[in-house]
Parts: sequence; C-alpha cells; structure tokens
Amino acid sequence: MTDLLQRFIFDDYQTRGEIVNANVSFTKLIKDHKYPIEVEKILGELLIATTLLTATIKFKGKITLQIQGDGPLSMAVVNSDQNLKLRGTATVKGDTKSLSFNDLIGNGHLMITITPEEGDRYQGIVSLEGESLSKCLEHYFKQSEQLATHISLFTRVSNEAKAAGMLLQRLPANGEQHKLDFQYISALASTVKEDEIYSLSNEELLYRLYHQDKVRLFDAQSITYQCSCSKVRCLSYLASVSEQEILGLLNNQGCIDMHCEYCASNYRFTKEDLSTCDINRQTMERTQ
Repeated sequence: MTDLLQRFIFDDYQTRGEIVNANVSFTKLIKDHKYPIEVEKILGELLIATTLLTATIKFKGKITLQIQGDGPLSMAVVNSDQNLKLRGTATVKGDTKSLSFNDLIGNGHLMITITPEEGDRYQGIVSLEGESLSKCLEHYFKQSEQLATHISLFTRVSNEAKAAGMLLQRLPANGEQHKLDFQYISALASTVKEDEIYSLSNEELLYRLYHQDKVRLFDAQSITYQCSCSKVRCLSYLASVSEQEILGLLNNQGCIDMHCEYCASNYRFTKEDLSTCDINRQTMERTQ
C-alpha cells in the first residue's frame, strides 16, 4: 500500500483536516539504524507530524521539524519538501528504556524551519511543554499561528513498523459557535483508535467518525522516503576539502570513508576513485 496523505474539509464547519499513513516511509527511515524502540516511536511521530505540517503550507521548498534536548534523545529531525519526500535521523546518548517523551528529551525545544525556494527563511521555536509531540505542536499553533489545532499521532514498531496521523485545524473565523464546532469535531477525532487508523480506508474512518456531517475528501498525495545523499554529493563535498586534509586521510587510511547519518549509507573513496573523478587531482598525484 502506497504511503498517502489526503486532505478533507467540512462543508458546515470552518475546519479543514488531513489524514496520513506512512508505513513504508517509516520502515525505511528506521531501517539499519538500530534505534531503541522509544526513539523509533518518536521518529515515527515526527515523520507524520512533518508530513501533516508540510500539507498545511503552500510553498516550494523544504520544511524541517527538529527536537533538541539534554536528555538521552539529544536530537531528532525530519526533513520534507513540497512533494512530501522525507528523510530523518536521531542522536541517542544514554539509556532510553521505558522513558516517557519528556524524560527522553529532557529540557529542550521544538524547532520548525521553513526554507522556501524564493523568499525569506522562517524558524519557529517552542518549548516542549506538552507530554507528547502532538501536544507540543498544538501549543505551537495556538501560540504562534493563533489557529486552534488538533493533532493525533500513532506509531507502532513491534512486528511491523506503522505510522499514521490526523490533523484538524479551524480556519480563521470569529464567534463562539465556531469554537464549539471545533471542540465537537476534535472530541470525535480523539476517539480514533490505533487499529482503526491503520486498517480502515480514509473514507471508512471519516464516515465512522462523522457520518452525520458533510465531509469532502480530496485526492491523495503520495509520500516517499528519499535521502538526498549520493556518491556525487560526497565527491562534491570532498572537492571543497583542503588538499592537506585529504592527503593526510589517504596516507593514514588508504581511503576516505563517508557515512550518511540519515539513511546509514556508506561511501568509500580510494586514491583511484578521486583521481578518476578529477577531485583534487594534484593531491592524488602527490600520494603516488
């Protein structure tokens, strides 16, 4: 089943929404990393949250959600572009077994960075005051965007990796009735169970929740896990490294090893590789 995001809107309420399922992308994100279970779950939530937030913004560029703290999970980050191509990684230092969200991160904050292809870069920072990532994001939208938001995030890592979520957001509107309407819709969304969002189609799930209301579901958008690393990118980086540094690495190790923290890919370059690619050719000649 392809990873998908679908938007929907209520005809009778000033509220929009999104549903995301990203099991394949989540599986690829944590593959080969051997993260602790607690960290895998947070990365899954961060993956879904990034997808949901990307779909709320009409732009060409990239969005990054990053958690930083002084706890065992010192950093977790997921990047996405406007086409929902995502990647992510985490840094773990210390024992994470059975720790809660707050204990894993400790004193920290959540950063949301938007980098459009055109225009100024934006970064929002919010303290991790909630007991979960979803609560922290709801707090961010309330404080920074003045938009009432409900976010549900689900992850499972036992047997088979699964990740899904839902976002509801009240459109700009004044009046007590609009607030009551959003409270009603959010209360129903809070009843969604993990097995339901994994197993039901989006049409079935929305009908089960809101069969008395008029809900329009739009065309789905594909989600793809895609790391931007490559041999060419590594060579491009090496081209910017000083001749002395490359010479020292080759003399000491016989080759240069590069590791991608996102997808765990390894790239190895020998003297011959670098000479063939015309990277620092003079340096290579001096190692002969």
